[in-house]
Amino acid sequence: MIHFMKFRWLYFFFSGIVIIPGIISLLLFRLKPGIDFTGGTELQLRIQPKEGQLSEDAVRSSLQGIEVSELLMAGNTVTVKAKPVDVEQKDAALAVARRQFLQVEEVYFETVGPILGKELLIKTMFAMLLSAGGITLYVAYRFKELKYGVCAVLAMLHDTLVLFGVFSILGKFLGVEVDILFVTAVLTILSFSVHDTIVVYDRIRELRRKHSTTAYVDLVDTAVTETMSRSVNNSMTIIFMLFVLWLFGGESMRWFLLALLVGTVTGTYSSTFTAAPLLVIWDDVARRKKK
Repeated sequence: MIHFMKFRWLYFFFSGIVIIPGIISLLLFRLKPGIDFTGGTELQLRIQPKEGQLSEDAVRSSLQGIEVSELLMAGNTVTVKAKPVDVEQKDAALAVARRQFLQVEEVYFETVGPILGKELLIKTMFAMLLSAGGITLYVAYRFKELKYGVCAVLAMLHDTLVLFGVFSILGKFLGVEVDILFVTAVLTILSFSVHDTIVVYDRIRELRRKHSTTAYVDLVDTAVTETMSRSVNNSMTIIFMLFVLWLFGGESMRWFLLALLVGTVTGTYSSTFTAAPLLVIWDDVARRKKK
């Protein structure tokens, strides 16, 4: 048996090193919301100019009737972000652009109204709070102690802060936006993290029944030792798959896959090195209060 819990404060220190820069970034820069939350139009075009190189001014002047707020260019691929426009306005603008350029190919078009964007943000926050509350109650009920539910949710909070911090930094320096796919990734990762945590908790419960006189910290060490290989092997299969998809997948899914990849890594870590040590600390505090 490896005495993992002997170094529990070192695990929290390592988590702090990862989380604190993200929290600072969240406080200073926040997350960069996509049009799913802010409302607006996103239009991606592949443009072939008649001669020379494609210029930003030429693209802006060609999109008549569209109030462009941001224009990103990567070679001949242009991403336009603007105030909401309907299909007729978009088609009219593209008709003008096609007369100006040799070829204009529409790759992607999406419009979200500002009211829908606000409602989606509220529903997203409600879904996350509801998930956290439901998991706390369910885990506490199944394991007959509140500490299991609370520690599982704290491990989830750990994973959420890491993921939010990473995307806040990416938003600041690479312009990465969070959208409905990011929300999907967050909720998926939370469920994965809780699943892994419950495997460890279930083993602790079994060991307590068999060895009721053994110190709680030793039971947790044994449970972590016995479930470690299963947790790592399971996570590595997911990590390899996500990494390959991230490398070779489409551009529209790239940041969604990165969110899943980061969340899988931190979820695997938190189940063993956050959720389990929190139980030991909770038990230590409870025993001291009794004395």
